[in-house]
Amino acid sequence: MSESMAPAPVAEYPTLAARTRAPRLGESVVGALVDAIVRGDLEPGTSLPPEAVLCEQFGVSRTVIRESVKRLEEKGLVTVAQGRGTQVLSPDSWKMIDATVLAALVAHDASLGTLDDLSVVRASLEAVIARDAAARRTPEQLERLRAALELMRETIDDEPAFSEADVVFHRVVGEITANRLADSIVRTLFAEARESARFHLHSSLDITLEEHERVFAAIEAGDPDEAEAAMRAHIIDAWERRRPPNPKR
Repeated sequence: MSESMAPAPVAEYPTLAARTRAPRLGESVVGALVDAIVRGDLEPGTSLPPEAVLCEQFGVSRTVIRESVKRLEEKGLVTVAQGRGTQVLSPDSWKMIDATVLAALVAHDASLGTLDDLSVVRASLEAVIARDAAARRTPEQLERLRAALELMRETIDDEPAFSEADVVFHRVVGEITANRLADSIVRTLFAEARESARFHLHSSLDITLEEHERVFAAIEAGDPDEAEAAMRAHIIDAWERRRPPNPKR
């Protein structure tokens, strides 16, 4: 191989091996590369380092690297072009509903714009879900929702337990709807929001409980319009209570 064709030294590429040597190496490599792309270490239009460099940085085989690149391509973060290597794509191509991509977006978004958008989308979807729940809930489903609300009342002085009861309440509402796609998307959005420390800033639990009681009352009364409005208002208002006032920009 001529000197001009030799691979570039490892030092010329960003150090990406932030999560290496985890039990599941492929997931570790994918997670580190997604982080690097979302964080901007690897900008749109640039190429991933060669396989040999990635193998060296992550301490894995070429097979692991190739499978990881394939998963990045499935997530819309890169494209593999004949003769041009693996190129990073712009955010317009990213599958942001993908859990790994969404987690990185939330983690690296100093302005909180991603969490703002996430709350708006989640509010719209859960409002539709609550509307459907009010129109079709059975007595058995209503009792399960009542039990979830009662658990929230019982744990009002225990924030971690209250938070878990809150999750159960929303899960039960989601189980009532016939819109399985909306429910699946909401679960992904809610899971990623809860993983963010910024989402867990103290929120007034008594107000949160009152909002859930309004949602329950509407579903119990079989009032789709009120259920939709109550759920939308709850999610938007709850995020506004949690949102830090002066995020870094």
